[in-house]
Amino acid sequence: MSLGEADMAFARELFADIPDLNTRRMFGGMGLYSGQTIFAVMLSDGRLMLKAPKGPFADHIAALGSTEWTYSRKNGKPSAMPYRTLPDAYLDDPAEACALARQALAALR
Repeated sequence: MSLGEADMAFARELFADIPDLNTRRMFGGMGLYSGQTIFAVMLSDGRLMLKAPKGPFADHIAALGSTEWTYSRKNGKPSAMPYRTLPDAYLDDPAEACALARQALAALR
């Protein structure tokens, strides 16, 4: 499954206030960048995920109801990626979504 143009346009509009916003297709989804720093991905199923390495920001976004991106390896063992879902309440509020994205960017620097 691959993202449609409408999904990609939605993500670009949601994060339009992020400085130097650019996107790149990847693995059927899309990476969202501020300059050269990836701060979010949109998976091929349309889920938006903010980059959240372990630490205060990951704890904060978890408390907001986000879930960690996990998958099963070929050997069946679970593995996690340093991304967490954008909480549903933020999907309808570009100002709040961008505020959370700025926190993600700060945590990455």
